[in-house]
Amino acid sequence: MSAQPTIVKVAGPLVVAKGMRTAKMFEVVRVSKEKLVGEVIELHGDRASIQVYEETSGIGPGEPVELTGETLSVELAPGLLTSIYDGIQRPLQLIEEEAKSPFIPRGIYVPGLDRKKKWKFTATAKVGETVQSGDILGTVQETTLIEHKVMVPPGLSGKVESIESGSFTIEETIATVGKDKVCMLQRWPIRIPRPSKGKGIPNKPLQTGTRVLDTLFPVAKGGAGAIPGPFGAGKTVTQQSLAKYCSAQVIVYIGCGERGNEMTEVLSEFPHLQDPNTGEPLMKRTILIANTSNMPVAAREASVYTGITIAEYYRDMGYDVALMADSTSRWAEAMREMSGRLEEMPGEEGYPAYLGSRTAGFYERAGIVDCLGSDDRKGSLTVIGAVSPPGGDFSEPVTQNTLRVTKVFWALDAKLAYKRHFPSINWLQSYSLYAENLNDYYNKEVAEGFSQNRDRARKILQEESKLEEIVRLVGTDALSPKEQLTLETARMIREDFLFQNAFDPADAFTSLRKQFRILRAILLFSDIAEPILQQEDFDFGKLQNLSVKEEIVQCSFIPEEEVDEKFDALEETIRKQVTALQISSATAGTPQESESVAV
Repeated sequence: MSAQPTIVKVAGPLVVAKGMRTAKMFEVVRVSKEKLVGEVIELHGDRASIQVYEETSGIGPGEPVELTGETLSVELAPGLLTSIYDGIQRPLQLIEEEAKSPFIPRGIYVPGLDRKKKWKFTATAKVGETVQSGDILGTVQETTLIEHKVMVPPGLSGKVESIESGSFTIEETIATVGKDKVCMLQRWPIRIPRPSKGKGIPNKPLQTGTRVLDTLFPVAKGGAGAIPGPFGAGKTVTQQSLAKYCSAQVIVYIGCGERGNEMTEVLSEFPHLQDPNTGEPLMKRTILIANTSNMPVAAREASVYTGITIAEYYRDMGYDVALMADSTSRWAEAMREMSGRLEEMPGEEGYPAYLGSRTAGFYERAGIVDCLGSDDRKGSLTVIGAVSPPGGDFSEPVTQNTLRVTKVFWALDAKLAYKRHFPSINWLQSYSLYAENLNDYYNKEVAEGFSQNRDRARKILQEESKLEEIVRLVGTDALSPKEQLTLETARMIREDFLFQNAFDPADAFTSLRKQFRILRAILLFSDIAEPILQQEDFDFGKLQNLSVKEEIVQCSFIPEEEVDEKFDALEETIRKQVTALQISSATAGTPQESESVAV
């Protein structure tokens, strides 16, 4: 009989124990008499290095370590939606009730899902049917927005021997498949991606309601994107805006090592927000994972895997899921701290050598997939991670490793933030590699010419950046009228289209159709004005002072149900006012000039 494993070393969140010859990699263990949750991350003979997900102060050598034989897994069943968890899926609200304190005591164990609540299960499979992994056995109305599909667990198949509808707890048997009893509760190891039949090419946009993202730098459903930016540039507000307004059916929001006050804002605000698509409370389709910067560092590393495993579970039901991770830099810093304590060879800037592979492994779990099962359902998981490079330096390792595996780069700019231009996404540095895949969707489902307008807007903004150098040297008056029009059009695109107030209910969300009409109105103004500039001695100031420009400024507040009607009238006004300038200029010319214009 082997001796009881005991602690021989404690270094912050790292505990080394001896007598661990039977332990397995990534096995969950209980550390000390307080039974703190830990995970084996390194094995040397009978010694094991354990990262502990709770505070280790007061723990010393000689205390016991208990092996569980299980890997770190999440519980998957009805009841996940509306929940708020810590990094290892402990429900914060239940912990507060159990501990009678807002602080999380050490060693407390509360299961991730309620074992007593009964759910109304409606069977869809029938006795005698042969089912395989991923097939839907029945449904549970988890919230008014989401129907939870109870699936055959991966690796199980056979004939349905028994199944019945009724009210059950998540641990009660609802069906028998072959010789196996099936309940609503599944467990899945967080570090192993959930299986699927295969991945497809993303070809539909994840609509965010943010104009700069949807029009210039779109992300596809099933895509992966990164939002790097310095402190104060608006990463968290952008992430929260995406969680509120994006077109995904299920949202998983991970506050991974961010400041506590930022996460408090999410936890207090989200339960009171309305889903703009349904009018129901937003929390009915949301799962929050709060692991703030003052919580144990090791749990920060686990929280991203906990979140993405839950997200994959809803993806497997055939839903479009969006995961927001804020911020993956804190996750990488947790890896760096654990790597240093393990005395591993450091890589660039002290990060572990496996930073790139861990980052890729996380983002590669995004995708649009053919779900397991005999039906043809598809699900998508979109992953958007915020990155916090120190000093806004995008050349640092976390940002660079993230850019290698994501296809959307939304670069937040401190200079734009200081100018109070939000979202402060730099239109010259950012890019999206999904734009080509999405062109057909935009041109068919939104409007013909959507992609062309986007390309024109980008080109005008690039031309503006070149002309700004000249303006700094010699002033605007030295430019030709056409170049002055380019600057004016670029200013209208920046201030009237790209600028958006995330805290204004009327401006926070813009439909794709409305985005198209706003940009088209600005470009129409430029197109009609360009021929007038050919006239000699044309006063450019008259063009700038037209009253229709004020209407363009206000057009982002046009109600969605009146978009086409109002914009048709706006475009007619643009044509009339700009054309009137041409007529007045011609009338003001010499008789000979007037005659030639008339001809």
